[in-house]
Amino acid sequence: MTGTRQRRRPSSSERDEEERAALVRERRGRRSEEDRRRTRARSPRQGRSAAKRSGSARTRPTRGKEIRRRWVALLIVVTVLALAYLLFFSSVLAVKTVTVQGAKAVPAEQIRVAAGVPTGEPMLRVDADAIRDRVAEMSGIATVEVSRSWPTTLEIAVTERAAIAFFDSGPGGDGVHLVDGGGVVFKTVKSRPAGLPELKLPKVSADDPVTRAVTAVLRVLPEAMLKQVATATAKTPASVEFTLSTGKTVRWGNAENTDRKAKVLAALLTQPGKVYDVSAPELPTITS
Repeated sequence: MTGTRQRRRPSSSERDEEERAALVRERRGRRSEEDRRRTRARSPRQGRSAAKRSGSARTRPTRGKEIRRRWVALLIVVTVLALAYLLFFSSVLAVKTVTVQGAKAVPAEQIRVAAGVPTGEPMLRVDADAIRDRVAEMSGIATVEVSRSWPTTLEIAVTERAAIAFFDSGPGGDGVHLVDGGGVVFKTVKSRPAGLPELKLPKVSADDPVTRAVTAVLRVLPEAMLKQVATATAKTPASVEFTLSTGKTVRWGNAENTDRKAKVLAALLTQPGKVYDVSAPELPTITS
């Protein structure tokens, strides 16, 4: 026996046992590594799914909010329908009073009758234009305005026609007729009105150019001068003539340069003469 201690060699069975143990450890290590890889791969997907669920939970309205939203929408619809009924069908805002403004010569009650406003009709359903047209057909009315005065009053404002002259239909005619500044014959009276000139025309009508020319001149004459005019006549729209209450004749011409002609005529009338021609105000003439 030597001084060196010899190592005992493992038997074949021991070596097989060690190899199997090493193989088991190797397999376990591989499985552990695969498990870690799977866990790392799963974690991002799970995080994204959780984020999606969290975001959808935040954006999705709760049941209570959805119910409140539906109630608000229903309330709006009901309110609109109630207002429509109140304005267009209910008698709460219906016509109860019709007032007439500006009527003097024409009785207000006649204007109401001509207007034909249906009492009890909702204000918004009243045809104001039709009412205006019916009142405008009255002979003594020049202009009409119809407006609503809430909650239940309809207002009719009129401008009556003002007579600027008259004409007599003569024996066998239908009387004396008043004419306004537009040549409209709007009223018949029994006697000649004082202070108005008489129209001496073959035809008096708002459609007649000669009538419109004469009345247009009379309409713009100064009041003091108009009171001196006894008769007015013309053969053409450019040949208007007046006869004054003093018997003097004024040849006015057309309806242009009215202000200048009136000033020139006022100066000429201070001089003696029978015919005063201001048809050309730059060159007026006086004929004795």
